Amino acid sequence: MGIQILNDFLNELEERKIFYKLDKVRSEAVMVEVVVPGQRWEIEFMDDGSIEIEKFISDGGVMYDESELKNLFENFSD
Repeated sequence: MGIQILNDFLNELEERKIFYKLDKVRSEAVMVEVVVPGQRWEIEFMDDGSIEIEKFISDGGVMYDESELKNLFENFSD
């Protein structure tokens, strides 16, 4: 039943012309990354049938230039 829920969800995204991509970051889930203006959603369909949703929302007010890339590497690389 779980794969049908995922497939129905993907079909609806396609019908509504909403951009998405599939990813896998946890062994027990398939992630659908949805991108809409000002938002990115991570929707995980779990092995147990549950669904977890995390939304990242931007108000569009914060913009950075290329100097911010240095911050990325200094603070988030191993």
